[in-house]
Amino acid sequence: MSGLAKYLLEKGCQVSGSDVCESKYVKQVKELGAKVYIGHNADNVPDDCIVIASTAIRDSNPEIIRAKELGLPIYHRSDLLAEISRDGKFFLGYSGTHGKTTTSGLSSYILEKAGLKPSYVVGGIIPELDTNASCQNGRFFIAELDESDGTIVKYVPNICVVNNLEADHLDFYKKGLDSILETFEQFISKMPDNGVVLVNSDCKASKNLNSHKTMTFGLDDSSADYYAANIEYNEDCTTFDIYFKGKLLTDLKIILKGRHNVYNSLSVFASLHQAGIDIDIIKPHFATFTGMGRRFQKVGEFDGISVYDDYAHHPTEIKATLSAASGFKDKNIIAVFQPHRYTRLKNLWNEFLNAFDNVDKVIVTDVYAASEDPIEGINSKNFVNDLSDKLSIPCQYVAGDMNEVAKQILPSLKKGDLLIGLGAGSINMLGKELLKLSKEVVNARH
Repeated sequence: MSGLAKYLLEKGCQVSGSDVCESKYVKQVKELGAKVYIGHNADNVPDDCIVIASTAIRDSNPEIIRAKELGLPIYHRSDLLAEISRDGKFFLGYSGTHGKTTTSGLSSYILEKAGLKPSYVVGGIIPELDTNASCQNGRFFIAELDESDGTIVKYVPNICVVNNLEADHLDFYKKGLDSILETFEQFISKMPDNGVVLVNSDCKASKNLNSHKTMTFGLDDSSADYYAANIEYNEDCTTFDIYFKGKLLTDLKIILKGRHNVYNSLSVFASLHQAGIDIDIIKPHFATFTGMGRRFQKVGEFDGISVYDDYAHHPTEIKATLSAASGFKDKNIIAVFQPHRYTRLKNLWNEFLNAFDNVDKVIVTDVYAASEDPIEGINSKNFVNDLSDKLSIPCQYVAGDMNEVAKQILPSLKKGDLLIGLGAGSINMLGKELLKLSKEVVNARH
């Protein structure tokens, strides 16, 4: 929502809105001229506006009720993004269950650094650019295309990457993966005949998306249109060769960690190559991209303890992040997991139980409900009981908000620990709370 607000503000539109609390996103849109209210209230709604709401906003929201009383047009955030994407630019979309924020952010970053002045709206802050959206006069528009609520069918990109497909958002996709595939097939059918869909040929589900528009990329499938070979994982970088149609196209260097980021970088390279952009212009910038905000992001260090934050909230994402963390051979890895939504924890309970390899300890906080009501028996305490039966490492349930969680965790941390917060909710505040408390401890000693 903040990305859409920034885009409109840069385009010269008047924007106002509300959120439940202050944040860096609120601060940034305020600095661009938006009027932002903290708290949802009917009085916040102007009587002559267009209302844009996210999926998290229910019909019982006082601002939605007021907008309906005034007879104002009310649109979903996806309707606005779709409208922006029809602004005459060459539209690059990035989708899939995992990796769409990283791939859309990487693509935006590379075109920005290459001087191509792209417009973009993505789902996370690009650290080097310190924004998640921009409205510029270049040829390209880049967007992260969210499939969680089926609204992906509203978009018509010229090129789209499907990173992978897996069962998720099962509160919406009642038939699981079959429903997801049906939605993507409908989405692809609306793309122009000369459009290109880049699918991951190593992913069984996305490989089923067969169309004359599809091309493939992969690491395991050497017959893929774009194939990464000779991958070398070094301490400070990863290098690999890219083959196109069986012929060596170029080599590539990235500083992102993990096998999943080889996929991410390969798919972005393929999309930009298909868009006709000169390889020599884009290639150097892959090696300077440090990753998206909240993607294995280091948020601080104190007393020899490293604190990281990651948006991973699906079992596959958690596995990928913890696999990358295992590269720190001399560290004691502590995963602090905040389950995101009761429905996700319920539907993927067993998958979550199998997600915590490569760690020395797991701490689980209360479920972040988002807009959901609790489900009987689906809670973090019961999850930790099952996790303890499965794993031979310490597993602990810690209740309370992130300040309380930090208070309980801090005394047990020691030099050489690497703590990583995992989740899509308020877990991003854990690092800040730990750093604040550690400073208070130091000050108390003096």
